[in-house]
Amino acid sequence: MAHFGQARIDPDFWAGKRVFLTGHTGFKGGWLTLWLNHLGAQVTGYALAPERQHDLFNAVAVGEMCHSNIADIRDAGSLRDALDASDPEIVFHLAAQPLVRRSYADPVETFDVNVMGTVQVLEACRNRKHLKAIVVITTDKVYEDPDSGRAFGETDPLGGAEPYGYSKAAAEMVAAAWRQAFLAEKGVALATARAGNVIGGGDWSEDRLVPDAMRAFSQGNELIVRSPDSVRPWQHVVEPLAGYLLLAQALVGDKDAASGWNFGPASAQCLPVKDLIGGLAGAWGPSATWRADPPLNAPHEATTLLLDSSKAANELGWKSRLNVDATLANTTAWYRTWANGAAPADLRQIMAAEIDALTGLMAG
Repeated sequence: MAHFGQARIDPDFWAGKRVFLTGHTGFKGGWLTLWLNHLGAQVTGYALAPERQHDLFNAVAVGEMCHSNIADIRDAGSLRDALDASDPEIVFHLAAQPLVRRSYADPVETFDVNVMGTVQVLEACRNRKHLKAIVVITTDKVYEDPDSGRAFGETDPLGGAEPYGYSKAAAEMVAAAWRQAFLAEKGVALATARAGNVIGGGDWSEDRLVPDAMRAFSQGNELIVRSPDSVRPWQHVVEPLAGYLLLAQALVGDKDAASGWNFGPASAQCLPVKDLIGGLAGAWGPSATWRADPPLNAPHEATTLLLDSSKAANELGWKSRLNVDATLANTTAWYRTWANGAAPADLRQIMAAEIDALTGLMAG
């Protein structure tokens, strides 16, 4: 069994590192930009403009923490120019169409962004003089037969249950092709990272449970829950991001880390939707109300999704450290502060404190 270091995010490693991050205008991308900035990295972001004025990118002024490029990953010329200017040592590829239900409404766009967008990013990374590592972010939904009820390991067959899952499984295949055919011989280590249902402050995506809840609770409306019995691996956003950072460190130090990795929560955090919403409503307060109302003829979504993250535990020293109560408390605190009109600096301070708290737990 390989061991790629201890579960320590090394500030000395990241200080001054040139990092190129696609998807910095999104939820996870915004958090990762802040964390990299917090570590002293030189971050270049590349993504489409945020969809809403109050998205995390604007709420915490992510553009002030990086060199921000607002452009499409499918625009090969713009992408190449941005990479030329950045001259990165590490690339994180997060830009995607990330929504299951939207993938039913627009499957062509979903596959174009998630598959051909990944092709464009990896092709633009070829022949980069100083590039050492690439981390491609996919999803827990890349596995075949997701309704089996068992926890999936990295060697299980790839597949999916809907257009989104299949598009990200295809992105996994693209990553494997570029790794083997082009990047390995250049000394560039590429890995893929598969995380569970990530929650935390600043996510406003449509048809996602926590953003829907925060919209309803903050406006005094009743939340309608469509799949109360579905089981998901819930985790606070800082947990998988810690895994991505550890993985990038490992890739630079040891090319044998170039493979697929799961970063899912502990089994105690794999809860039915109704239990998570109950906890979220309790954390918000008595004004939060909800009811289950499954729609008729709803698009298929897997009933149960579980990840086996023992590989990350054994070889990277990574594990989930925040319990559900802490995750929900941190999440609701961010949205409450935002709803009270907090300035970007105040919201960034909350995020930095949550990052520091997790870093402290990792060091303990």
